[in-house]
Amino acid sequence: MSQPKKKTRDTNYYHYLHPRWWPTWISVGCMRLLALLPMSIQWRLGVAVGELAYRLIPRRRHIANVNIQLCFPTLSPEEHQALVRKTFHSNGIGFMEIGLAWFRDPEDFRPITRVHGLQHVETALARGHGALLLGGHYSTLDLGGSLVSLFIDADVMQRDHNNPLMNAVMTRARERRYGVALGSKDLRGLLRRLSENRAVWYATDQDYGRKGTVFAPFFGIPAASITATARIAQRSGCAVIPFSHFRREGEVGYDIYFQPALENFPSADEMADASRVNATIEREVRRYPDQYLWMHRRFKTRPSSSDPDLYRTTSP
Repeated sequence: MSQPKKKTRDTNYYHYLHPRWWPTWISVGCMRLLALLPMSIQWRLGVAVGELAYRLIPRRRHIANVNIQLCFPTLSPEEHQALVRKTFHSNGIGFMEIGLAWFRDPEDFRPITRVHGLQHVETALARGHGALLLGGHYSTLDLGGSLVSLFIDADVMQRDHNNPLMNAVMTRARERRYGVALGSKDLRGLLRRLSENRAVWYATDQDYGRKGTVFAPFFGIPAASITATARIAQRSGCAVIPFSHFRREGEVGYDIYFQPALENFPSADEMADASRVNATIEREVRRYPDQYLWMHRRFKTRPSSSDPDLYRTTSP
């Protein structure tokens, strides 16, 4: 049986029939079956998954502890630990929602989904230069993106999965919802889609290292922040529209928020532009702090190579 020539981006399922891929196929099958469960059960299972991760993955618990302590210094010890734990629960629900996003029809969730500010996207696209949807790594990442397709046609930029078969499943699922799933480094493809007056989902809120970044504040902490957002807006003339998606508190449902396009963006100041982007994402995170991906080492890269590692620990 022939094997994929490329590690990622081969979406032909015929290339994944070799027995080496059977464990992944079993995982995909389990995801499909779990996706059939009612939403309320999905959420309860997600909380259980999150609680298990909280107890069994001390490294990620430590990272979340550090991030939340840095970003919410006024919390009491009890509030701090409660937020860390709730973060794991929210991300556990997000893990369960991946199957819903990949294998269920978004129309199934229209009755429990509300959209706010859709007119901002319509106004931006009426200008004819495309719209960059400035998103973030919220725990609703996959399902929220799928729900966006209920209201607008959009493309997405994604980081390819390390498992080629899982990446094929993910890419095919997303391209059923979106127009095109662009690779995270496909700047040329992104500019082409914007030139075709498309809306493109784009997230910048992770630590990608020192190259092409400035150290702009995020929750008051200098964070390595990519400057590409401003360059993309400069080259394409697109509107940059902050957007977010969250589960509602107290009821099973989702809210999608589109904000007005950033005005006078970009400027001639990379630091100012990156700071605006970070402040915009920070404002959205504060709506539901537990629904953010605090397990990521957002402050891994420090302004100086001699600065201490904020995540260093001697514990396992």
